[in-house]
Amino acid sequence: MTAIFVTGTGTDVGKTFLSAALIRHWRAAGHAVKAFKPVASGFDPATAQSSDPGVLLAAFDSPITDIETISPWRFAAPLSPDMAAAREGRTLDFEAIVEFSRQVARSADRVLIEGVGGIMVPVDERHTVLDWMSALRMPVLLVAGSYLGTISHTLTALRVLAQRNLTVMAVAVSESATPGAPLDETVATIGRFADLIEVVGVPRLSGDAHSHPAIARIAALIEG
Repeated sequence: MTAIFVTGTGTDVGKTFLSAALIRHWRAAGHAVKAFKPVASGFDPATAQSSDPGVLLAAFDSPITDIETISPWRFAAPLSPDMAAAREGRTLDFEAIVEFSRQVARSADRVLIEGVGGIMVPVDERHTVLDWMSALRMPVLLVAGSYLGTISHTLTALRVLAQRNLTVMAVAVSESATPGAPLDETVATIGRFADLIEVVGVPRLSGDAHSHPAIARIAALIEG
């Protein structure tokens, strides 16, 4: 394993939570791990520690001052990157993001590159996160929630990823705070339509999430 792209069916479904748990799981096993969130919107320097890049840095014990190295494109507005950049009179260079991702993918034994929002979120005027993943051709971890409606969102995401010939190593269904169908039923239903891709349910967990069997299972699926 070299690098995995962590994407989601939408925003706030648990991408960063899962990424941080995987980082801690692999570090506990003695592996060299890095994680990157190249593009982040909704970023407030005053709360950098609790931001997505801050959570990733904490997982591999790097200081918050290293935030520029893992998340060079940060924007204040909690909007899609193209809209958030426009609010600041900036634009995103898609090719620069792709090249940055390719470079950091070789920085450790295990590297996670976390996308922004869901797979169809616009990055600039012409490219989406899906285009970003397609340019990289990395295996994908798809993260979904368990909220009402997630089955349709997840199966749609899987169909679109398949159309781009992207390899999905696993689907992680992270239990949502918003009530929906029971987690196990949601996982089972998605699994029936997932074309042999394994679907793993991840219950709401505390700070020691990396030791939960679900995280170990996802890690094993990624490792192949």
